[in-house]
Amino acid sequence: MKKLMSKNPVWLICTITVFVVTCYWMLFASDRYISQTNIVLESPQISAPTLNVRNILSGSGGHGDMLLLRDYLLSVDMLKKVQVNNDFREHFSNKKIDFLSRLADQNVSLEELHQYYLKQISVELDEYANVLRIKVNAFTPMVANGIANFLLSEGERHMNAMGQRLAAEQVNFLEAQVVALSENFEKARQALLDYQNKYGLISPTDTVESLSAVVAGLEGQLSNLQSNRTALVSYQSRKSPDVVKMDSQIAAIKTQIAIERARMAQQSGDALNVKSADYQSLELKMQFAKESYSGALAALENTRIEAARKLKQISVLQSPTFPEYPVEPRRIYNSVTFGLIAIFLSLIVQMIMLIIKDHRD
Repeated sequence: MKKLMSKNPVWLICTITVFVVTCYWMLFASDRYISQTNIVLESPQISAPTLNVRNILSGSGGHGDMLLLRDYLLSVDMLKKVQVNNDFREHFSNKKIDFLSRLADQNVSLEELHQYYLKQISVELDEYANVLRIKVNAFTPMVANGIANFLLSEGERHMNAMGQRLAAEQVNFLEAQVVALSENFEKARQALLDYQNKYGLISPTDTVESLSAVVAGLEGQLSNLQSNRTALVSYQSRKSPDVVKMDSQIAAIKTQIAIERARMAQQSGDALNVKSADYQSLELKMQFAKESYSGALAALENTRIEAARKLKQISVLQSPTFPEYPVEPRRIYNSVTFGLIAIFLSLIVQMIMLIIKDHRD
């Protein structure tokens, strides 16, 4: 046997390695408990399903929020919170854990700790079912279950905070706009009231319209009188009493028309057309301020509703399990697998050595 081993050192090394590794897996490897949970990220916002060829070809189905949640659960920020809540360093650096599985030192750098954290926490997205599958490895059932529950609660809080941050900024902006537009509307309304009180007119535009109606009526009367005068002159003298009377009426109506037109369009500052133009300008400003204020109020209310709809809720398909027995390590499987691989590699090395020896001979 010794001669065989001395002639075949590869098999000696293989045997020793398999023996050592088997002893480690069977005798020294610490038990690992795994807590598993499956979750779905839901929102109250409902949208009609649409057929998108691009999504079909690319295989994407709206997993953006799920991927963001996955990245956060595996981030350094989450590690820091897990450390505060579950004392990650102390648990995984316990001296009772075998030296190959435990954290090398409780005071390792944050970068090394994060690399170790990624080995203990698995967060995978099932794109077909749109489900996030979380697995937490620990060396006691309580710690594994505690970390899994903490990941769920903290993940939901983070997604809500992230979704509400932009909505809060929009609401604050719109609230400031509502206040400013309310002040503008009040100023425009007060300016219109002051103008009405100054000139004692509720609406100069209505006054102009009524004067226009009066002028139109007078012009109608003037036209009738002129027609009657033309007919009267055809058979009476221009100095007859009837013609003179009609001329007086025509002159009076023309004078009244001139007076009414002067009231509407005289060049002085008290002209009704100027008042009407100023009034319309003030009225338009007030109407614009009112519509802007109403639009801002509607936008503010819609934004608040959208902010509520953007709240994310983690729906738990499977609650974090409380492991009753250690799933890992798979001692026999790992030992047999390593032994087969070692034998296979040893055969390859042995064949190479024999080929080299034959060439030398």
